[in-house]
Amino acid sequence: MTQLSGLFAKGRGESRAQKLQEFAQIIKGINKSVDMKVSSRGWCYLLEGKNYITKGDFDKAQSTINECRKRGFLPIDFVAQDESRSFDGVEHPNTEDPISYFKNLLKAVLQNEDLYTPNWWDGEEYYIQLLVEKIDLKNLFEPICQEYHIPIATGRGWSDILQRAEMAQRFKQAEYKNLKPVLLYCGDFDPYGLAISEFLMKNLMDIMGGTRWSPLGLEVDRFGLNFDFIESNNLTWIDNLESGSGKNMVLLENRIVQDYIAEYGERKCEANALVVVPDAARDLCRDAIEEWLGNDALDRFEAKRETVRKTLQEFKERTGAQAIFDKILGQD
Repeated sequence: MTQLSGLFAKGRGESRAQKLQEFAQIIKGINKSVDMKVSSRGWCYLLEGKNYITKGDFDKAQSTINECRKRGFLPIDFVAQDESRSFDGVEHPNTEDPISYFKNLLKAVLQNEDLYTPNWWDGEEYYIQLLVEKIDLKNLFEPICQEYHIPIATGRGWSDILQRAEMAQRFKQAEYKNLKPVLLYCGDFDPYGLAISEFLMKNLMDIMGGTRWSPLGLEVDRFGLNFDFIESNNLTWIDNLESGSGKNMVLLENRIVQDYIAEYGERKCEANALVVVPDAARDLCRDAIEEWLGNDALDRFEAKRETVRKTLQEFKERTGAQAIFDKILGQD
């Protein structure tokens, strides 16, 4: 198998461009078998999993992918990006004429049993939100969270006050309805990743004055990454304990770091590594959710949707709405 490390661009001019284009072609070929958009760091794990690079090549591979994007050898939007950097307020003109647009709206009204959002949590015991450390995990887990109607966000250290406040507000409303709040978390396997429950609780306690909500009744469930999952799925260990900011955690003389080193050594496993085992990763997420909601949760949610369908169908039949709309939609 071709070693991509031999294609890392060096020098300038046509020689460099040729190397970058060859690199990009290999990446595009691999991308045909990937069912989600992956960050540049996530691509390093995919490439390593296919024996194209070693973990010592990660930084060079990440830099090369980004250079290919800048120069047009890969699409500029090839990798997953943090949605917090996206523009708001962008408008796109309708492509259909006004009458066609109106008819499409009417069709949507007739199908509103699937557009209407019931109170999914009515009659439930728990209310769940999910937080992940990296955008790759959000892309992996979002389809599962949509099935269970669970909000999901990328924490990235979870320092943003507004994000914490928004989450706290939903938990507060859930408690008013006698639901027990649960925060599921998945992140890096490193000293602070393992101690995240303590930090997440502290971060919510810190904003109690602004939210008027106490997290003392909150259950924080860190469901990954965990050692057994890493080992059983042969995920990549990184042989250092550097933080995302480049700080070496080994130099920190505190209990959390030293206890971790004593048990696992000076190594870590980044959450991005999950992209190489997407099916196992999604099963991990689903199992964590069903640990709280039970394995019949989807049946309960579908029953709520079916109640909406029946209510609206009875209304259409009783009022003749279906016939009226059919007549309008049949007009040219």
